[in-house]
Amino acid sequence: MLDRKAVREFLEEELEEIEISKDMFKEVLVEAFYKYVEDDYYEWLKDNFKTFFNYGNPDWLWIRKRIKKYRGMT
Repeated sequence: MLDRKAVREFLEEELEEIEISKDMFKEVLVEAFYKYVEDDYYEWLKDNFKTFFNYGNPDWLWIRKRIKKYRGMT
């Protein structure tokens, strides 16, 4: 789901001010951070799905309002 290139670019920018350990390879660090964020991202999606769909009891009026709101933003 995540874009490794985007994660790599993000890390490169954010790590400019941080000294990376000499025994740490950048690609290994990028991959580990990518997997860490991906795991967290999936959990975040699941939690938001539950909230959006009201834990299996969707409030369709509320959902329609969200759709209307977000359509107006594009």
